[in-house]
Amino acid sequence: MKVILREDVQGVGNIGDILEVAPGYARNFLFPRNKAVEATGRSLKAIEHAKRVVGEKARKEKAVLEEVAKKVGAIAVTIPVQVGKDDKLFGAVTAKDIAEAIAAQGVEVDKRKIELGHPIKELGTVSVPVKLHSQVTATVSVTVVRAEASGDAPASGKEG
Repeated sequence: MKVILREDVQGVGNIGDILEVAPGYARNFLFPRNKAVEATGRSLKAIEHAKRVVGEKARKEKAVLEEVAKKVGAIAVTIPVQVGKDDKLFGAVTAKDIAEAIAAQGVEVDKRKIELGHPIKELGTVSVPVKLHSQVTATVSVTVVRAEASGDAPASGKEG
């Protein structure tokens, strides 16, 4: 019996595949669980139409994300942090900090899309990839600088 899979079935096939399976397997497992439909002329046309619609939607989404990637790639953020002796950071710069710095420049990026292998723990400039889509990645230049001392406390620590 020919069937069209509506979802991935482990060991059988992937969504949209047209397969020849035993009639009992189709009637007793695939059809009741809504994992497949019988491959008739009508269902084949419906699947082809659905594939075209999904493909077109994916192309449009990718084009929009490529525009966002251009905007994100043009951004260079500077994050001021407090440092201690020998320019060692108090804490670290995380993906959340980078996402907030990018948002301050007018582009919203989910912190989970920022592929920061490990938190930044030193001063300097780092290129950080931002994966917006499986095929669209932008790179943001992140510069970690020493925060200016505030006027409330002396820069050298406690005095006498």
